[in-house]
Amino acid sequence: MYIKRQMEESINKAAKMFGAIILTGPRQAGKTTLMKAVTKGISYITLDDPIMLQSAVEEAGTFFKNTVPPVFIDEIQYAPNLFPYIKMYLDAEKKKGQFFLSGSQQFKMMKNVSESLAGRIGILNLLGLSLREIKGVSYNQPFIPTSEYFTARGLDIKKADYKEIWSTIHRGCMPELQANPDFDWQIFYGSYTKTYIERDVREITQVSDELKFIKFMAVMAASTGQMINLASVSRDVGISQPTADRWLSILQSANIIYLLPPYFNNITKRAIKKPKLYFLDTGLAAYLTRWNTADVLQNGAMAGAFFETFVIAEIIKSYYNVGILEPPLYYYRDKDQNEIDLLIHEGNTFYPVEIKKHADPSKHDIASFSVLDKIPGMIRGTGAVVCMYDKLIALDANNMIVPVNYL
Repeated sequence: MYIKRQMEESINKAAKMFGAIILTGPRQAGKTTLMKAVTKGISYITLDDPIMLQSAVEEAGTFFKNTVPPVFIDEIQYAPNLFPYIKMYLDAEKKKGQFFLSGSQQFKMMKNVSESLAGRIGILNLLGLSLREIKGVSYNQPFIPTSEYFTARGLDIKKADYKEIWSTIHRGCMPELQANPDFDWQIFYGSYTKTYIERDVREITQVSDELKFIKFMAVMAASTGQMINLASVSRDVGISQPTADRWLSILQSANIIYLLPPYFNNITKRAIKKPKLYFLDTGLAAYLTRWNTADVLQNGAMAGAFFETFVIAEIIKSYYNVGILEPPLYYYRDKDQNEIDLLIHEGNTFYPVEIKKHADPSKHDIASFSVLDKIPGMIRGTGAVVCMYDKLIALDANNMIVPVNYL
């Protein structure tokens, strides 16, 4: 069963602007299925096919004579030598929408793209299903807590009760798991982790101890929603800090994690300057940290961190799905213990967002928002408390209580 993806429109738009479009993202996020839906009627090649891969690697110069564009090439990272020939074809033909490419190993792939196809390629990043996609919502604009957003979003709201949200947080966002409720969660993520390490990680770096890498992933999952402390992580896993730093980059390049930057400038002398780490699939994080059921997770010590991780990932998806690769998202924390979970920067305005797993938000939850008023030159927009309350209502004149299904 194909679940309609909100990125379809962005791919079609990019195809009218660029000769080539590349879709990156984590394994199992649905890249192939989405590209097949968008490119129906044109040639499809997967470099998972050993014969096709051999031809792409050994006969790159004649590959596109046998496979005339427009063409969709899946798992393009296995044949980076094709990129110069794609460039030559585009420079000669000057046509748009000729090459549709996808691959899950972003690190190596993007290096080749930047060297060969700068200015000729549209880049999009697909994550797992968003709550909007799971619920069949057609509204497709980035989340921002303005009255205009809430008015438009409110025209296409689907209910999602407390139990359903926690089931989604625990089960994760991979399309196969959502489309097949009978699929075993533990077997799926066990296979996912093994495949990711054996195929993607080994291609980027020599990981001498795979068990330590799995332990590293588990420690990272247990740190979701927290500032990174690689010194502590390296001690816990038994690796050097440079190794921990390299492995962190691997998880980031594969879209397993997202590093949310802190907001600071020359004036905010007391601001913390370390990024916060978030897993982009809460199901994978739950598997790695052994929260084996939704009930245990929602009542456990990490419930707040998982709810925050889920909300951050949903907001990131709302930007990625419209083609924004670098969402204007930050967090704020200073040495006086003032903290704001999320700052959305739009124009010259910052919109503060607090994320709470409870359903009874109060003005205490937004106490830190006032610290923004002390930063010279900063304009503070509408604030929001994203939570499990079931109605969109004003908390006060400048701040809203936002149900999670309004993301």
